[in-house]
Amino acid sequence: MAELFTAEAFTLWGAPTAWVEVLAFGLALWMVRMNIREIHWGWPLAILSSVLYCGVFWRSRLYADASLQIFFAVIAFWGWTQWLRGRRGDGAPLAIARLSWRGRAIAAALTLLLWPAIGGFLHHFTDSDVPWWDAFPTALSLVGQFLLGRKFIENWLAWLVVNLVSVGLFAYKGLWLTVLLYLLFAVLSLVGWRAWQRRAAAPQAA
Repeated sequence: MAELFTAEAFTLWGAPTAWVEVLAFGLALWMVRMNIREIHWGWPLAILSSVLYCGVFWRSRLYADASLQIFFAVIAFWGWTQWLRGRRGDGAPLAIARLSWRGRAIAAALTLLLWPAIGGFLHHFTDSDVPWWDAFPTALSLVGQFLLGRKFIENWLAWLVVNLVSVGLFAYKGLWLTVLLYLLFAVLSLVGWRAWQRRAAAPQAA
């Protein structure tokens, strides 16, 4: 198993790229495609991709991102059940919806609370050389994953910010294939935002 995380597939811009990163890259793109189309099979793909990326990030001393992948793998089971059998508070089947202003304020407040908590932990208890930079996309990803599981459109805006910040972080670490992945993720976040907006408006237009 250890060889999977160290075996080099090719060199990209002077940095070695392991086969595990290549496999995680493909699974992650497939997952987002499923999410955009609101297909529940994206969740098991998220589990597989997250487990692989946990190893990739841990080797690069991105401990918050590595731990986040474990959270993603666990929460994906919850998200899968939500998309299959979830309900709104009024008992209606779970469908694409928008956050209220109160919901947006809560999401922003949670992100601002989680960021210093995660960053402080990384700063004091790990050898991370980018504790605060690593902590921000991690904090926002926790919020974004919940919003995705509950089919709130704003999850795509959260992922857009996460992806743009992560591009710089992974470039600093020389994870060039993952940089490309997160650039694609940023574009797909906009695609997902537009697609879910159209899908949410469709019943009203019918």
